[in-house]
Amino acid sequence: MMDYNERLIMYKIMLTHYITQRKETILQRGQKLSRKMIENGVTPDDVVGAHIDVVSRMFVNVDERITASLEFLMEVMAGFGADYREYQSLKNRQKQLDTEIDIAADVQKALLEGTVPECHFADIGVVSEPAKKMSGDYYQFVKGESGSLGVAVADIVGKGIPAAMCMSMIKYAMDSLSENRQGPPVVLASLNRVVERNVDPSMFITMFYGVYNPTGRTFSFSSAGHEPGFYYTAACDQFDDLEARGLALGLSPKTRYREYSRHVSPGDMIILLTDGVTESRIDREFVGRERLIGLIRKYMSLPARELVEKVFYELEKMQDFELHDDFTFIAMKF
Repeated sequence: MMDYNERLIMYKIMLTHYITQRKETILQRGQKLSRKMIENGVTPDDVVGAHIDVVSRMFVNVDERITASLEFLMEVMAGFGADYREYQSLKNRQKQLDTEIDIAADVQKALLEGTVPECHFADIGVVSEPAKKMSGDYYQFVKGESGSLGVAVADIVGKGIPAAMCMSMIKYAMDSLSENRQGPPVVLASLNRVVERNVDPSMFITMFYGVYNPTGRTFSFSSAGHEPGFYYTAACDQFDDLEARGLALGLSPKTRYREYSRHVSPGDMIILLTDGVTESRIDREFVGRERLIGLIRKYMSLPARELVEKVFYELEKMQDFELHDDFTFIAMKF
């Protein structure tokens, strides 16, 4: 493997051969050498210096104007070379940063990736995809001692790695709650205090938390400023907003949350999501809730997993397979 100086020596040899032989093959080899010199950090001013050295050795009486032009080129390339070295340094640092972000993204995924439970009373499907390497979305299912099933979905209002890392805090705060898992208002109030104490004021978190009780067939839920989901009532074939009011987590330490409840009948369906779903862009416009309901209807006869995957594919395709926001979509069919 040639080093920095060896590349310059090779350049001088190839330049000498080309001046004396003028062969096309030497030009082609020179093009390949240029790529190798870039990889080895050979700067433009070093190449010009090598070029001047070869010319001065081969030609004793070089025209003074040519000599002056080469000297001028050398001065120009000296400044260019300094910028080039700085660029290479920044490029290497960027590669290192990209590697560190990839590792952080893998760690975050391992920490936050939810497990979709198997239960006798519901068919559940989930799609959760980040728009970039790290996600600001989070979901989690929580099995209660009495056979109940809790479901949380959250979205942080903020960008970058700090915002994504905040979701790890929410996950561990959820895990640290008492095993008896009190109602949704208490859960959100507890999390709100954690967020208010630990998250930068420029960021806050929206969250929905609901608990299904199979004994009474009730779904109790509360919201902290989160995008409303949908409730599908099979008896009248109708979709309604799963509306619940509440202040986002982290805005005020004394916020209290209201509990809402729905009776769940066979054939009913609960859809939970983040705003990355309804704000998927089609021709510079958001897909919106009505069009989303149309997509859900198109695939609602399928098992829950296939339903969410089909809807995700349709929305991803409409955006030329480029997500503009983190995407989390949950379907629970009863």
